[in-house]
Amino acid sequence: MDLHQGDCVRLLSGNKEQVQVIGIDDDHNRCWVRRWPLLPNGSPVFEVSIQQISCASK
Repeated sequence: MDLHQGDCVRLLSGNKEQVQVIGIDDDHNRCWVRRWPLLPNGSPVFEVSIQQISCASK
């Protein structure tokens, strides 16, 4: 998967919610994301495996 900071993607687990990529660690196959759209007071950043995400349709 060609993943870039700022991309909107979907989590494969749960309700397949949309998240925005904040950072990527290719060496460890991990990325940091936050829920999108942002909540009124901001959305917390959390780490997921790159295998847990799918490209979101535009």
